[in-house]
Amino acid sequence: MMTTGAVVAAGALGAAPAQAVTKPTIVAQGGYVMNNGTGTSLFTKAADTKRSTGSTTKIMTAKVVLSQSNLNLDSKVTIQKAYSDYIVANNASSARLIVGDKVTVRQLLYGLMLPSGCDAAYALADKFGSGTTRSARVKSFIGKMNTTARSLGLTNTHFDSFDGIGNGANYSTPRDLTKLASSAMKSSTFRTVVKTKSTQQKVTTKTGGYRYMNWSNTNNLLSEYSGTIGVKTGSGPEAKYCLVFAATRNGKTVIGTVLASTSVANRTADAKKLMTYGFAR
Repeated sequence: MMTTGAVVAAGALGAAPAQAVTKPTIVAQGGYVMNNGTGTSLFTKAADTKRSTGSTTKIMTAKVVLSQSNLNLDSKVTIQKAYSDYIVANNASSARLIVGDKVTVRQLLYGLMLPSGCDAAYALADKFGSGTTRSARVKSFIGKMNTTARSLGLTNTHFDSFDGIGNGANYSTPRDLTKLASSAMKSSTFRTVVKTKSTQQKVTTKTGGYRYMNWSNTNNLLSEYSGTIGVKTGSGPEAKYCLVFAATRNGKTVIGTVLASTSVANRTADAKKLMTYGFAR
């Protein structure tokens, strides 16, 4: 009997360290991680402090598009000069869309989420906003983004742009962005897009021919962290370096956000630490 007792005690001791995982230190000014299955918070750092979100905004752009009723992902959008002019004027990240090309909504979602194309974001806002002028449609689309944020209970979130190039009132928090991403990940199309490392898309040219667009994902976690399934990078002068991330290991999915890290390398390292911590808890 003595030995059995000793074995049980040792077993209990052996299990203890799994509970006492050291909370990681991250460079990012804000961070949040939750268990995607249960919604349980696993890590918080200034999780409800509003910050500029950069291109992580495009998660909401995609969600609004994918929430449209009777959405036809294969419907085509003609690329307008206004989209490329906008990229040039803002020195913005681009899917390098060519004026006159006809690109499907599905392809625009890849152009939005992989190379973080602000031209693709503009095309989608123009297509799915309502109004007789482009500016009215864009305003309407951003309105849909804010309505969706309210419906998801994202009380510390506001959008004033379709791509994260804000006009002073584009902000969210690590907790809100994580909730948004968790909701977006319920769409199989969204999940397929954001876990894609690179894609070649055949688009129709103005003259009826075709060309191939090659897009690579800015989210290097897809190559560097086993189990990664998304989600979206962001950066900007105000936003610094942001990353909304998710990974699945052994049937458990953790999802989270870091905002205002100091470099691409640091936001990646921050996210890895937080996911590893989330899986250990």
